[in-house]
Amino acid sequence: WGCWRSSGSCRCSGIGVTTRSSPTAEIWAHIHSLLSLRDAARAACVSHLFQRSWKCHPDLTFSKETIFDENLYRKNKTSDEKTSNLVRIIYHILRNHSGNGLKALRLEIDDVANISACYLNDWLHLAVKPGIEELALLLHDDLDYNFPCSVLLNGSANTIRDLRLSSCVFRPMAGFSCLRSLTSLELSEVYITGDELGCLLSCSFALEELVLTYCKEITCLKIPCVLQRLSQLVVTDCENLEVIKSKAPNLTVFEYTGGVVEVSIGDAVLDIMISASGWNVVHYARAKLPQMVPNLETLDITSSLATDIPFSPGKFLHLKHLCISFMVSAGAFCPDYDYFSLVSFLDACPSLETLMLSVTQQSVEHDSVLGDSSHLRQMPGHCHDSIKDVKIIDFCSAKSMVELTVHILENAVSLERLTLDTVCYDLRCSDGASKCSVGNMNMIMEAHKALVVVRSYILEKVPSTVELNVVEPCSQCHAVEN
Repeated sequence: WGCWRSSGSCRCSGIGVTTRSSPTAEIWAHIHSLLSLRDAARAACVSHLFQRSWKCHPDLTFSKETIFDENLYRKNKTSDEKTSNLVRIIYHILRNHSGNGLKALRLEIDDVANISACYLNDWLHLAVKPGIEELALLLHDDLDYNFPCSVLLNGSANTIRDLRLSSCVFRPMAGFSCLRSLTSLELSEVYITGDELGCLLSCSFALEELVLTYCKEITCLKIPCVLQRLSQLVVTDCENLEVIKSKAPNLTVFEYTGGVVEVSIGDAVLDIMISASGWNVVHYARAKLPQMVPNLETLDITSSLATDIPFSPGKFLHLKHLCISFMVSAGAFCPDYDYFSLVSFLDACPSLETLMLSVTQQSVEHDSVLGDSSHLRQMPGHCHDSIKDVKIIDFCSAKSMVELTVHILENAVSLERLTLDTVCYDLRCSDGASKCSVGNMNMIMEAHKALVVVRSYILEKVPSTVELNVVEPCSQCHAVEN
């Protein structure tokens, strides 16, 4: 990293590189600026031209991958030795950098648990200067590091557009107005309260994207109306969060993963993704969202709990894409749940074009249609004019799921494609994996039952205008005796 060769020119693929200030030199300097950190450092050993452009390299990304040779890194060195080498290399590069032209500093050292806070402070003060546009500090979660807000003051952060922090303490106070150019803010495992975040957001007028992950000090998230450009809000597993209230007028994408929260996000939202634990989010979506987000176009909801869909007069007039996922980590999913009740959800979506239903479970305890002498239920008079594409993942022999499928075939007049995936594989031997992956033998047996159901109840209902795709268990990995 520290070798500088003093030659005045070099030959690269037969092309001479001079150190004179010329269009050719500028072109080579630009090419050098596009190289990765390791390649740019190596090229700086070739000529004075590359050495000078190295001192103004615009993108400094420090990580195990960019700093260390992989083979050398794997040699028997203690953690302290590796940390010492990392500190030495980062210091060397930052101290030799002119400070001019630096656009991005990324300290992605989340695999280093024994680094001193004073080193981090020094690096930030060396690198964060007017003109920098991206700052990322990703630390090991065992570190106890207070991010120095002072590094962002006195105009140093006026040009920062992208700020990513993880595993640190961040305490912006009232009047913290130094991030006026910020367009993207991502905080992961950051200790920051809702009020402190509010101090930051209230002056971040250019913010377009806000991502919060595992920020457990936030109990109430309030997005002020001054964030006119905010279009995307992502909140993941902030375990103590109770309230999300957004007044951002142009928020169009909302993604939430976690427990029960009170949500108010404005009527401009077009895309919603909710993956909830301990929360019957399908019931919530049908009952609350039509009034809350009347312009919604895409809805993706995941839940481990379910009750039959309630009747509600509200409609999703603009919803085109609906994905409903039921997921349990062990056992069977809600044996009493009536998949056929989803018809009322479809009725509320007159513009719906694509539907995906996914059920992840380790066994099936629903009443099977096989051996059931009673007729399939029907719901006449329900016409779904716009549905074109339906996919059911982990299609099974549950009678209510078969009734839902037949209902769609008989009432979705514009249907073009129906996909029934009896076993959802993450890996398939046909794609190069040594063996197909699957949950357990219970679900393999259930998949073969589902094939019997398709032949007995589904095939005869498929119109000639509909393409039916049935994904079967692998005949090599998961064959069973008849």
